[in-house]
Amino acid sequence: MAETESTAGTDGDVWTVRRILEWTIPYLRERGSTHPRLDAEILLAHAKQCPRIQLYTQYDKPLTEAERTLMRSLVKRRATAEPVAYLVNHREFFSLDFEVNRHVFIPRPDTETLVVTALEVLKPLASAKVLELCTGSACVSVAIAKNHPGTKVTTVELNADTAEVAARNIGKHHVEERVELLQGDLFEPLREGERFNLIVSNPPYIPTAEIETLEPDVRDHEPRMALDGGADGLDLIRKIIHRAPDFLVPDGWLMMELDSSQAENACALLRQRGFQQVEAMADLSHNLRIVVGCRSGSTGA
Repeated sequence: MAETESTAGTDGDVWTVRRILEWTIPYLRERGSTHPRLDAEILLAHAKQCPRIQLYTQYDKPLTEAERTLMRSLVKRRATAEPVAYLVNHREFFSLDFEVNRHVFIPRPDTETLVVTALEVLKPLASAKVLELCTGSACVSVAIAKNHPGTKVTTVELNADTAEVAARNIGKHHVEERVELLQGDLFEPLREGERFNLIVSNPPYIPTAEIETLEPDVRDHEPRMALDGGADGLDLIRKIIHRAPDFLVPDGWLMMELDSSQAENACALLRQRGFQQVEAMADLSHNLRIVVGCRSGSTGA
């Protein structure tokens, strides 16, 4: 189906949901997909504009010509390692649906640990001000706002195209009144004297030399500026740690996502800058994923 009509039959053939999946799954597996069944089902559900679960109740239902044509296009693109999230233009994160495209880093389940940790810090506070840096799709800011109604979030993104996606996601989830989007470089667009209870960030943290070793769907399709963290991956993390105390209230917290191999160095940087209660925290896969620190002088969260 994805290469030529003869590969998958002729126009006279009846292409049911079952047959499309039976053809697509091995096709994608042979072309490097690590989750070919999941990929095939997500793409087919998108082509049919139905929930994925409905495919199981429509196994013997033929596709329309329009659905078949769209599915063929999607499979061809997936075979070149284009991420499924870009093909269907959305990704679930923290049980919320977000628009994504080639201008934004695709939200990962590991990053949900950042949200969980943030919500734990915010739990004792009836109201709070949160700053997110390097917001990308705004999934972290939106998830925090949706799950802590007393929080107002300022979220910052450098890239204009990425910021447009973030703005649409903020609007999609109806949190415009509590999530303010600013475009600029890290702390640069903030108002003078502004202070926050919590600063969160999932900055680029992949060492430059390692980018070429990434899987093709990441290396060749996701925005390089969302990946490249400099020689050791800590360029932006250093900048954030250095400036964060000036934007935190007493007892305010900083937390950032990074690679487990960077946790020790990042914790050392936090301590050198005067942060207390410094800790590296594991994600659901038991990899160190989040580093946290409290502004000097704090007695706790």
